[in-house]
Amino acid sequence: MNAINHAATALIINKKWPNVPIIPVLISVQLVEFLWVIFNLLGVEITTTEPVVRAVNDIHLAYMPFSHSMGATIFLAILTWLLFTYTLKRPVWGVALAAALSSHVLLDLATHVQDIAIAPGIDTPKFGTGLYGIPLIALAVEIAYGIFCWWYFQGTKLLLAAIVLLNLASLSFYWPALLGPEQLLAAEPKLFAAVIGVHIVTGLFAIWFFAKEQWGQSSGGA
Repeated sequence: MNAINHAATALIINKKWPNVPIIPVLISVQLVEFLWVIFNLLGVEITTTEPVVRAVNDIHLAYMPFSHSMGATIFLAILTWLLFTYTLKRPVWGVALAAALSSHVLLDLATHVQDIAIAPGIDTPKFGTGLYGIPLIALAVEIAYGIFCWWYFQGTKLLLAAIVLLNLASLSFYWPALLGPEQLLAAEPKLFAAVIGVHIVTGLFAIWFFAKEQWGQSSGGA
């Protein structure tokens, strides 16, 4: 799932739990991906590529059980809930942030090829819908999801434009016939991880900036 759409999930969380500060929510929806970037840069997790990278399906997330497995996500979500509910005495924060954190792998399961493991140490089977095998359809689904987040939040037209344009900025990564900078990523997994890191920060900033005047104004539960 494109970074801007993971970030846009914070709009849904804010609508449901408007009293939870947005910065922890934004961090939570992308915590899994931040861990993936760190683990790839350290060589703990492994990404490989085809000799020529023309689209997202030419990059293979070969080993990422610590950041993206279902078991690791459940563990982090429960840990987050326990921390905020019992240690910090903020049970609503605990539920909201656990939901935000869990959303990441759920969205990736909906788009990735079969590269998400059950848990560290259980290498097979792996899960994913395989949608990234048909990249342009995957992009259309991702844009639709980003628009849904905007609609649910009842955001401004500028927020909608930011979501759509940041999705379209990755068009060459989803359209093999359209040449783009992704060609530079062949056999450069750490460069790819760094690029994803920049995408994460850009998406989070865009959602925060274009929705900041509405944060906490929705009528969801406290």
